[in-house]
Amino acid sequence: MSNRSDLSRGDRNRNDRLGRLRELLPGSHAIVGIDLADEVQAAVVTDHDSRVLARRRVTVKAWQLGDLLDWALAQAKAAGFASVTVACEPTGHRWRILDQLAAERGLALVCVQPLLVYRAREAEDLTFDKSDPKDAVLIARLAAGLRCYEPERTTEPYARLRHLGARRSQLTTTATAQVQELRDVLECAWPAALDASPAPFRSATWCAALHTALSRPDLAAVRRLGRARFLAAVRRAMPLFGATHPRMRIVDAVFDALSDPTGVQVQRAGALERAGFVLADWVETRAR
Repeated sequence: MSNRSDLSRGDRNRNDRLGRLRELLPGSHAIVGIDLADEVQAAVVTDHDSRVLARRRVTVKAWQLGDLLDWALAQAKAAGFASVTVACEPTGHRWRILDQLAAERGLALVCVQPLLVYRAREAEDLTFDKSDPKDAVLIARLAAGLRCYEPERTTEPYARLRHLGARRSQLTTTATAQVQELRDVLECAWPAALDASPAPFRSATWCAALHTALSRPDLAAVRRLGRARFLAAVRRAMPLFGATHPRMRIVDAVFDALSDPTGVQVQRAGALERAGFVLADWVETRAR
């Protein structure tokens, strides 16, 4: 039987992470727990046993927290500490502002997950009661126990990529929601249109044909155009969806669906008008 006690890669990574956190939260530093908000900020200065050394509540924006950090540093030094480590929740963009203000003063900053604060609040007195001063103490206590993390610091190019990625994610979410809404409306009022292609929203021909069909006040008016004029209109709409040559099978299927009565008739007129608006929004979103 082997007596080896080699550490796993997970053990080593965890030990390295805890070692880095201990460097940020040494015993010679007091901990400043700050509950960030829009205008009213609550802060406490504690030792590593969560004893509150000083408390302050100020009505300022995040960019005006520099004076609060200076006050906290002075309070910590008066209590015998060499410096302070700032702890906060990663609240929106405000923690980035606080991080910059702390870095300008040579102070370290760590973040505490909001879920941990929520659980600690519940364990504190078995209630869900929330107050900013209490949360500031809980944030400092969690940081003292190394139940926190070092936030990511980015370079300017990487920060730009992150913002562009967030924008792309937002557009993807919006486009997906528009497709789901369009599918839902068509299933109610004109389900035959969805059967015209095996993958309707991935087919440029189907999208162009739907765009053409929804360009008139009712499907009967589109049907009266005739198959040839309908095809010509679809060809003109194809560039909107990134293609030039329509697939005749899909065009014919959509044209035949124009005369299909299946669907909730009382809803059809309003639903198709709404579908036209959603389709236009989807085209605009895809073009961004």
